[in-house]
Amino acid sequence: MSADHYENFPVASILLPRHLRAPVQIIYAFARSADDLADEGDATPEQRCAALAAYRIELDRIAAGEQPQTELFRSLAGVIAEYRLPLQPFLDLLSAFEQDVVTTRYDDFATLLDYCRRSANPVGVLMLHLYDAATEQNLHDSDAICSALQLINFWQDVAIDWQKQRIYLPQDDMRTFGVCEAHIAEQRCDAAWHALMQFEVTRARALLLSGAPLALRLPGRIGWELRLVVQGGLRILEAIEQADYDVFRHRPRLGPSDWLHMTWRASRMKTAQRMSS
Repeated sequence: MSADHYENFPVASILLPRHLRAPVQIIYAFARSADDLADEGDATPEQRCAALAAYRIELDRIAAGEQPQTELFRSLAGVIAEYRLPLQPFLDLLSAFEQDVVTTRYDDFATLLDYCRRSANPVGVLMLHLYDAATEQNLHDSDAICSALQLINFWQDVAIDWQKQRIYLPQDDMRTFGVCEAHIAEQRCDAAWHALMQFEVTRARALLLSGAPLALRLPGRIGWELRLVVQGGLRILEAIEQADYDVFRHRPRLGPSDWLHMTWRASRMKTAQRMSS
């Protein structure tokens, strides 16, 4: 399965332990298919909401200890039971997908972060539970990383989201910097746009770095996976800056040279921490 559709999910990564690949793919299938119900095709909003409501009914069956009616949810129920996963992250993801159907603008950063809390953070929560590492501090740092990755995805996909009639840039930030929807519609990269995007990139980077110590606390493969995830997010932010914030004509994508750079940086993270302490 391609991770391009759900960029915060480490699907079948070579760093993922073999015994976790099947459960991660099942969880991914739930998230990917629910996201598609909210986004893909030409269904009406009412049809999308009805399809997502059917997913919610299946989750309710799992919560009640009943047999789900579809193969996907029967597989998901098995993973939840085997790994003692909490059900709330799945409900949170579904809530975010439902919100995508009806919400196209976000008044301020707080409301956007609440969306990230449900659209991205559950991925980290579930991964930590799969690794039996869901401590309070780990969950806190994971939330910061996942929310930052979601913000970074928004900043690189401004043009793509506009085609879906959505704007994830906080409306109050846009007003503060003198940016209007015409900037996006016309792909206008003037001084106001540069100032807004510089502000949002700086904020996302700070949030990502605040959670980065998690990648150094977690051992083995999950630690390496997370270090690469953090470095990937930082690399995307650098690419946005290098494009002078013109994400309309230069959407950042990671290539082979970026992965080499990220791997080198990931290997240096512990050294950098020791030098700064």
